Amino acid sequence: MYRDNRDTVVTYAPGATHMKTFLALFCSLFICLSTTLAADISDGNAPPDLESAKALIAKKDWGSAVASLEKFVKANPNNADGFNLLGFSLRNSKRYPEAIFNYKEALRIDPNHRGAHEYLGQTYVQTKQLDKAKELLASLEKICGTQCEEYVDLKKSIDKFKK
Repeated sequence: MYRDNRDTVVTYAPGATHMKTFLALFCSLFICLSTTLAADISDGNAPPDLESAKALIAKKDWGSAVASLEKFVKANPNNADGFNLLGFSLRNSKRYPEAIFNYKEALRIDPNHRGAHEYLGQTYVQTKQLDKAKELLASLEKICGTQCEEYVDLKKSIDKFKK
């Protein structure tokens, strides 16, 4: 039962067909969720997830973020986001050569990783390698155009550096 917009009580009794459909969908959803949850159960050796590393980054705890992400990428060597975040943490620790290496790893795994293009470009701006930063800006333009956030942010950094 529910009230319609005229405060009239309306009774709804689903037929047997509706109930069977509902039960079939519910059971399917339950099976899918059970499988997903089972896959997420750790055996105690799972690497720290990216969310915990992001929390450390949000706190600007660069040393802990680096340590967490080094473990993560060792256990997940094909995860471009992990290498990108590791590069970000290293760059903010002023460990530029290591940051560059990790951004390049992210791009080796995913050549169109917009975040890695931007952050590698930011690293090149910070290390006064403007030509390399401009190359990455051109790559971003091909990947996502001139309106995507990564392009806009890198362009601002390059333009600011020129002044």
